[in-house]
Amino acid sequence: MQNIRPSRPADGPRVVEIWRLAVDATHGFLSPADRAAIEDDVRGFLPAAPLWLATDADDVALGFMLLDGAKMEALFIDPAHHGRGIGRALVAHALALHPVLETDVNQQNAQAVRFYRRLGFTETGRSTLDGQGRAYPLIHLRCTLAPQ
Repeated sequence: MQNIRPSRPADGPRVVEIWRLAVDATHGFLSPADRAAIEDDVRGFLPAAPLWLATDADDVALGFMLLDGAKMEALFIDPAHHGRGIGRALVAHALALHPVLETDVNQQNAQAVRFYRRLGFTETGRSTLDGQGRAYPLIHLRCTLAPQ
């Protein structure tokens, strides 16, 4: 069973590694130029961001979540640990903090779309561009129920 805790400065390299591994596994739709630009942005802000980490018994981060109030801005799990309930546990933690939770998911990330729908998220809208104005459509989601 994993532990969920706030991130610390020393977690920065592992968080960026999780992001990179997860994006490589699930975001094949990104152009190489956009992927590189996004990684540059991520390296600049993610290590210092206030994250929630799911860690194993040795306190090694397996996944992370970025919350901005009741908006889940990011949820990334090391692909070596997909399917083990880590994402579900992080979402449950977020819902315990915020009974109504919102997030956006890339429309092309079918695995993530299925994951959120299984947890009870429903579509509230769509955008043709991502948050940085790139042509990666988003589905806006909301969950008001605890994950099953």
